[in-house]
Amino acid sequence: MIFNTHTHLNVKQFNETYDQVIKDSILKGLTKILVVGFNKETIEKAIMLAEKYEEVYATVGWHPVDAIYATEESFKLIEKYIEHPKVLAVGECGLDYHWDTSPKEVQMKVFKRQIELAIKYKKPLIVHSRDSMKDTYEFLLEEGASEVGGIMHCYTGSVEMVKDFIGLNFLISLAGPVTFKNAKTPKEVARIVPLDKLLVETDCPYLAPEPIRGKQNKAYYVTYILEEIAKIKEIDLNELKRITYNNAIKLFGIGE
Repeated sequence: MIFNTHTHLNVKQFNETYDQVIKDSILKGLTKILVVGFNKETIEKAIMLAEKYEEVYATVGWHPVDAIYATEESFKLIEKYIEHPKVLAVGECGLDYHWDTSPKEVQMKVFKRQIELAIKYKKPLIVHSRDSMKDTYEFLLEEGASEVGGIMHCYTGSVEMVKDFIGLNFLISLAGPVTFKNAKTPKEVARIVPLDKLLVETDCPYLAPEPIRGKQNKAYYVTYILEEIAKIKEIDLNELKRITYNNAIKLFGIGE
């Protein structure tokens, strides 16, 4: 059983291939696939995919890179779908200081609204943080996000901050970078994060793992990530699949 907790099968790169990618993923052992909404178009596509496939679930949120385009209608759209039976979380939301397309104060305003919605509807958060880990941690702390917790998606922070986010009721999700040959910090994070706080994802079509790095990522490439983490943690691969699957089930409150 494998739970890929972060995919973007709802973006244009998969417009002609998402059916095949989902079918291939199921054949390769993926039991559940989370498709993450981050603006109007991708939210609606995530809902469509979740309704079409039993194995697919959705999230609804607004990405910090697109924060400058968020309006009241954006939050109404999130709230429209937030109680959909296959919507598991709010996000992806957070802070991104790398691309710098939205002013920090705008990103924080949009992030705050989504934290408030997550708390109101008792949904975990899917948090994006790039070049902003300290601010992200402090913001989550100040806004009371530990009440619902969630996922630090594609975690790229320090080893030292792992315990900080876990202390806020967040799980650590690892993606393709943990497989990169010179990625010392992601590998060390994989080594020290407690098994009961660990999740896996692909963030496809981005960040393809070794040995297909540089090509379009697919949802079923999460198996490469699991294999690498199993080696690092010196744990049986099937046991790691079971643990990360159950961690996601517990976080999202999915009845089995």
